[in-house]
Amino acid sequence: MAAKARGLCGVTLHVLPAGPIQTNAYLLTAPERGEAVLIDAPGNVWADVAPLLATEKCALRELWLTHGHWDHTQGAAEVVRATQARVRGHRADRALYETPEVMSAFLMPGLQLEAVMVDEWVEQGTRFAALGMDVEVRHVPGHCPGNVLFYLPAAQAAFVGDALFNGSIGRTDLPGGNFAQLENAIRTQIYALPDATAVYPGHGEPTTVGAEKEGNPYVRG
Repeated sequence: MAAKARGLCGVTLHVLPAGPIQTNAYLLTAPERGEAVLIDAPGNVWADVAPLLATEKCALRELWLTHGHWDHTQGAAEVVRATQARVRGHRADRALYETPEVMSAFLMPGLQLEAVMVDEWVEQGTRFAALGMDVEVRHVPGHCPGNVLFYLPAAQAAFVGDALFNGSIGRTDLPGGNFAQLENAIRTQIYALPDATAVYPGHGEPTTVGAEKEGNPYVRG
């Protein structure tokens, strides 16, 4: 699917659905800085990322993984080999990153997974700078133990993985899933963000915190 690009507080956001089940990867590019960040790495996403980096003359500095499920990490090792990007993720999903064969029971037939090593473990309240912006990490488990969101206050944007979707929420019937935990995380970590915050999910179209608080049928604000 063709990339969708939009401006986001001085950087360009490229939405790159990729892999067997069209998982959203998000490429943030800052041509004036010559830098870029990728959020999640579904299968074969490098084929979409590489030409964008070349066109915008950006080097991929970091790969942020919202959680360890295979559809978000299948292309991660390829991306790291090509760019030496620094990888960030939550320690609760360490086994999924380093020994992805543990997910074999719920893989699509014929899929091959490769381990990815995380360079920096993030957790609730971790803060760092990237692309000239401050980034805050919030832990939102319930779909997956290590699901985190990356919140960019200046851009009024949160990349939430599979915790919350436009009009829906992440599955809780997979290993490590827990509906009560996810509901609490959505209320305390996502719905606590300003209503105008754009929510970029792991699948489907973006939404806003305010829209989900008002209309999400699974977790009302």
